[in-house]
Amino acid sequence: MSTSVFDFNELSRTFHPRTGAMEAWNAAYARVEEYLRAHRIYNRLYATQLAVQILKRAALRHERNPARDPVVVAAEEMEETIEGWFRRFAAERELSHGGAAIPGRLALLLANAPERWPEVFLADEVPPELTQALTTMEIIAGPDMSVSSMVPQPIDLGPISDAAGDALEHFARWPLLRTVSLWLIFIVALAAAFHATR
Repeated sequence: MSTSVFDFNELSRTFHPRTGAMEAWNAAYARVEEYLRAHRIYNRLYATQLAVQILKRAALRHERNPARDPVVVAAEEMEETIEGWFRRFAAERELSHGGAAIPGRLALLLANAPERWPEVFLADEVPPELTQALTTMEIIAGPDMSVSSMVPQPIDLGPISDAAGDALEHFARWPLLRTVSLWLIFIVALAAAFHATR
């Protein structure tokens, strides 16, 4: 996956971080863009617009605590932005401890939103069909695990295994019988091979 480099010359009119090194904000931009691409936002212009919006808010947060890494601040802003956007559609539902983003991402994929509406992720206006998909999506956990006990049962392999077991016991008790039987099997196999070649 290729990583774009943030062109500050081209976008300097819209993004002016007052704290943090430009190299760090460049890395923050690359991280935000990769995160958007992970959500299948492949329209580069739209992804750049979203990234700059997120970086602007991250820059304001960074001004309050300039000692923090801009990459971390941008990642936090990205997460909060996505969570807040999905919460718009989950306002009427009780959210699990995982928040609104997990079922929201799943609903986006199930509705095939990145292909059908490539410029709708994090947008203010959302098509009604996608709104319905995001509103009704709910992950329901399966039944809880319960402890059960299994009693070991004897394995019944049938009469052939019983006969083979008896034969092995006899061979173990009489080594001479075992040797004679093995030689007999060898001679029969040799005779069969000789007969097959004629």
